[in-house]
Amino acid sequence: MKKFKMLIINYLVFLVFCFLPWKALFSQNQPAIEPPNWWTGMHNTELQLMVYAKDIGLTRARIEYPGVELNESISVTNPDYLFLNLSIAAETKPGSFEIKFMVDKKLKYSSTYMLNQRITGSSERKGFTSADVIYLLMPDRFANGDPSNDNMPGMKEKADRSNSDGRHGGDLKGIANHLDYFTDLGVSAIWLNPVLENNMPAYSYHGYAITDFYRVDPRFGSNEEFRELVAMANNKGLKIVKDMVFNHFGTEHLWMKSLPMPDWINQWPTFTRSNYRAGTIMDPYASEADKNRMLKGWFDTTMADLNQNNPFVAKYLIQNSIWWIEYAGLSGIRMDTYPYSDKEFMRRWVREVNEEYPHFSVLGEAWLNVVPQVAYWQDNDHNPDGFRSNLPYVFNFPLKYAITDAFNEDNGWSTGASKLYETLSLDYLYSDPLKTVTFADNHDADRIFTRLGEDMDKFKMAMAFVFTVRGIPSIYYGTEILMTGWEHDGHGFIREDFPGGWKGDQVNAFARKGLTPTQLEAFGFVQRLMRWRADKEVIHNGNTRHYVPEDGIYVFFRYNGNESVMVVLNNNKKAKKLSLDRFAEDLQGYSGGRDVMQRTQLNELNVMELAPMSVRIIELTKP
Repeated sequence: MKKFKMLIINYLVFLVFCFLPWKALFSQNQPAIEPPNWWTGMHNTELQLMVYAKDIGLTRARIEYPGVELNESISVTNPDYLFLNLSIAAETKPGSFEIKFMVDKKLKYSSTYMLNQRITGSSERKGFTSADVIYLLMPDRFANGDPSNDNMPGMKEKADRSNSDGRHGGDLKGIANHLDYFTDLGVSAIWLNPVLENNMPAYSYHGYAITDFYRVDPRFGSNEEFRELVAMANNKGLKIVKDMVFNHFGTEHLWMKSLPMPDWINQWPTFTRSNYRAGTIMDPYASEADKNRMLKGWFDTTMADLNQNNPFVAKYLIQNSIWWIEYAGLSGIRMDTYPYSDKEFMRRWVREVNEEYPHFSVLGEAWLNVVPQVAYWQDNDHNPDGFRSNLPYVFNFPLKYAITDAFNEDNGWSTGASKLYETLSLDYLYSDPLKTVTFADNHDADRIFTRLGEDMDKFKMAMAFVFTVRGIPSIYYGTEILMTGWEHDGHGFIREDFPGGWKGDQVNAFARKGLTPTQLEAFGFVQRLMRWRADKEVIHNGNTRHYVPEDGIYVFFRYNGNESVMVVLNNNKKAKKLSLDRFAEDLQGYSGGRDVMQRTQLNELNVMELAPMSVRIIELTKP
């Protein structure tokens, strides 16, 4: 009974540290400690605790627990912070221990810290691969499953669905309620925009101004609800990718009222915004002034710039990501504004994450316009400066721009269909093109249907390309039902609520009720593409061969030793007849094919009829 009571006490302590914000802990005159708990059996046996309390830096810490050694107690500029460097031996048993903070042999503070047993098999957790389809959604705008958390005590911004830039009430429960929607659509991984606390006065719905790195925003739910969502998704074959931000944080974070040390953030005499020129990092002619402003300038007035060259900041961020992977059971991390953080630190971060989770997936947002600049950030051994990032996955922004332009332009030497060809022809610069993420739109850009002039034929061509070309396809929520919006009208208009996610919505896309015939057609087209792709190894990992576009027609093949798929894009406003003689090297040994989308058979491979602005996906068949 005594042992059972101790387990209950330990669990309650764990809950307190996980779910109460720092301010609440401090107001109770208890030291706040981050990470709030840790695990035995980790690859890295070193742990650094950040402790916050009034004059905690003037104390001396003591720990007595078998297998846990306090190597160093470090006071910093701000006396309200203390950093403890611990070693946790491999044989250490899980349990709780007391940390005593002494002044002149008198106890000033005491805190209980929990070491949990590492989850069995967590080090072998599998990440996403080119076999997956990633669905990006913004939690505040997807579905409101729990209206009771729309407005929460202590949260500065209240819900206002009439404000395009306000909080609308979407939450984790809303996502959990609709997991079957993803599996029905054909999605296998869900990327959530940040869900951590953003306790900002306004414009906090997007999640990129974090005010607590260890707490899910209570307007989304709790830490435990996030963990439950991940488990529920995993049980349905869905992987969860968590959006993280290391470059900046919200200015309402406690740190901005009480910085641990002056160089915790990058500071300027007056507010200085980043120039957003990530290309300066690898530019051989870039000035140090431009590089400095790129890396150390603030992302926005409400987003302070973290200094990853500070070793305490670096350790804090690395441990934070490992904590969330272990705690929640994540399958991947999407790292925001990847080149804006110190690149040597980011290389170290990826390495340490992979040491704990060798099969985990890390995806970096390197928002750059040309292939060489993006390829620089994917781990490779041919960068002129010798830099290796360790980063396996990158977003293919150049191909995104090619997609949005190709179907709107007239076909020319380097325009129209040629834009797709020319962009793909630079794949030799990537160390692994299969580990680039292909997408047509996202939460920061024009909606693809809007970009294509709300032309259904162009939309189908774009979607077919995304889901058949090499790499990992990603789709933005609502693209499958033709949601629209221009970025220049404001981010709120490209992040509108998913219809049916709120009680009283006249249209319910989850149930396909109230959608227009065109929207239903789009959903069916995307769903068929995703479901077909799901078990097509030739699309997941096959080779690619493409042909120089002629007469506005672009043809490429995905093939392996067992099968071949032919993709034909007719980027013309007129019907065309395509002679197939030119493609003999890829058609040799095949006698016909099956049109995946039209569900028709080709009994011969001589001439192909192409409708105006259309795509054909042909599974080739042998005699």
